[in-house]
Amino acid sequence: MPSPRWRAWLLEGLTERSGIHPGPHGKLPEEHEGHRWWRVMCLTGVDYFSTLGYQPGIAALAAGLLSPMATIVLVALTLFGALPVYRRVASESPHGSGSIAMLERLLPWWAGKVFVLVLLGFACTDFMITMTLSAADASAHFVANPLAPSATHGQTMAITLVLLAALGGVFLIGFREAIGIAVVLVVIYLGLNLVVVATAVEHVVTHPVRIGDWWDAARAAHSSPFAMIGVALLVFPKLALGMSGFETGVAVMPQVRGDASDTYARPAGRIRETRKLLTTAALIMSGFLILSSFATTVLIPADAFKPGGGANGRALAYIAHEYLGGGFGTVYDVSTIAILWFAGASAMAGLLNLVPRFLPRYGMAPDWAVAVRPLALVFMAIAFLVTWLFDADVDRQGGAYATGVLMVMLSAAFASCVATWRRGHHGASTGFGLITAVFLYTVGANVVERPDGIKIASMFIAGILVTSFASRVHRAFELRTGTVTLDPEAERLVDAAAVFGPLRIIANEPQARDREEYALKERAQRDDIPMPEDQHILFLEVTVSDSSDFRADLDVCGEVLHEFRVLRVTGPVVPNTIAAVLMALRERTGEQPNVYFDWTEGHPLGHLLKFLVFGDGEVPPVTREVLRRAEPDPSRRPRVHVS
Repeated sequence: MPSPRWRAWLLEGLTERSGIHPGPHGKLPEEHEGHRWWRVMCLTGVDYFSTLGYQPGIAALAAGLLSPMATIVLVALTLFGALPVYRRVASESPHGSGSIAMLERLLPWWAGKVFVLVLLGFACTDFMITMTLSAADASAHFVANPLAPSATHGQTMAITLVLLAALGGVFLIGFREAIGIAVVLVVIYLGLNLVVVATAVEHVVTHPVRIGDWWDAARAAHSSPFAMIGVALLVFPKLALGMSGFETGVAVMPQVRGDASDTYARPAGRIRETRKLLTTAALIMSGFLILSSFATTVLIPADAFKPGGGANGRALAYIAHEYLGGGFGTVYDVSTIAILWFAGASAMAGLLNLVPRFLPRYGMAPDWAVAVRPLALVFMAIAFLVTWLFDADVDRQGGAYATGVLMVMLSAAFASCVATWRRGHHGASTGFGLITAVFLYTVGANVVERPDGIKIASMFIAGILVTSFASRVHRAFELRTGTVTLDPEAERLVDAAAVFGPLRIIANEPQARDREEYALKERAQRDDIPMPEDQHILFLEVTVSDSSDFRADLDVCGEVLHEFRVLRVTGPVVPNTIAAVLMALRERTGEQPNVYFDWTEGHPLGHLLKFLVFGDGEVPPVTREVLRRAEPDPSRRPRVHVS
């Protein structure tokens, strides 16, 4: 067990609030003005733009000589599919929760919670493989550099683990000034890539014979240009890594400075600026993807893209060394290593904000899961395991990465389709429906071609489901309420009854709510348990709202029905709601209230399952257990009577 000092350090920042982190995806305090959109674009760009480090090489392996054509298809899907979808997501979910928050509203009760958990599994796959794949590619750039020490050759696994450990150390120490670092890295990296791509294009233009050789080879391998287009349409799903930054783009929305007139409910300026961010990033990346894919396919021998080849996972770095010299190539490698490593930091920050944003609210995370450091340690352990399983190989992780990215995009497209349909924009809904179909095909093709991706995503999903429901069961006996507020009539009834001594409260499951119901209930309790005749009896009735919710604020309403005094409250679960109301009444009156129940017929295990799923079950013993845990002192604990 850690010492109290270490425990305090490890759990620093432990809070009930979710989605708060000092990193790039952190939720800002209300008074924070945010940053200009282009600065935040650099923040999401460390994830999005860093894929240039490995995307051209992966495209060449996947599509061969048709890599430029497949890349054009990918760019078309980016500009006319992903971009419109995430511009809609920015409008519908402007506070950093992304498309998952949109889909959360579609399904009620437990179905919605399970749906969100599955989507979280795919999102975690996306962010986690971003960390491990980026670190692995950074290691490949380091080892392949001519100036790298000979002792590092063949040590890609060790270097990747060191980079991941350093990444974890950043979050254990404290992640600060992300925006400034991201701006510097992105400006330098894009500037160097512009030089490399311009040099490559110039060399291709001045040596047109290379274009002829490439075209002749492509025509020899395929019967006609139409066959080439068909093949490009079939293989472009393998290039899906080039769209990896869109979900990050909406996750950083809280960092974007909006208008002075923006409110939390209507952040019009923030939405407009975020759309500008997404559009600019997509245009920049699309240009680089097309030019880099064409240049690397024409200039680099096909064998160099294969595992062990000089361009494997580092096609543009190969061009930099080959055409601009070792000095410039080394500078390019250092820049690539830095931005790939920082892309992992962005992904880690995304995990640290995405998971606490949903799971604590569902009661599906341990208490420590809202603290940064222990959660970072868990994610680092998973990253080490994934790196070991994939042997720190960029190509082997491509399928898992693409699966996570594409599933998140598919969910965003579907959410946009539903959102526009509900708003009556049927034309836009049809368009988003077509985009959803394209993404569905892309996901299916990727899963068939690279089943390892869905396997690793299934592991994340299974892990999240098991740990989430185990946590929900473990925390089921907490009070699970926020504030308890009595309306004026409830206050009057409670104060009038308190004049006669400790409150006497009969728990009643409302049925007809007529005079006979309350009279029979009171008579049955008086027959079984002696009560003073002059005692003002209060009835307490709980209506279950949504039993899948974990916590809710309670509003207690008072009324007099047929001369009987009734307190009514709506909550997610009956026993915990009763316990919370009793604790609030104790604080108001200064005395322990008494609550009276009837035993319920049925098997205890069945009642336990009803309690966990439907929020009721055998109420008396559960209410008593919730009270026992909430108030350890028996002399102050509300009294439970059962007849």
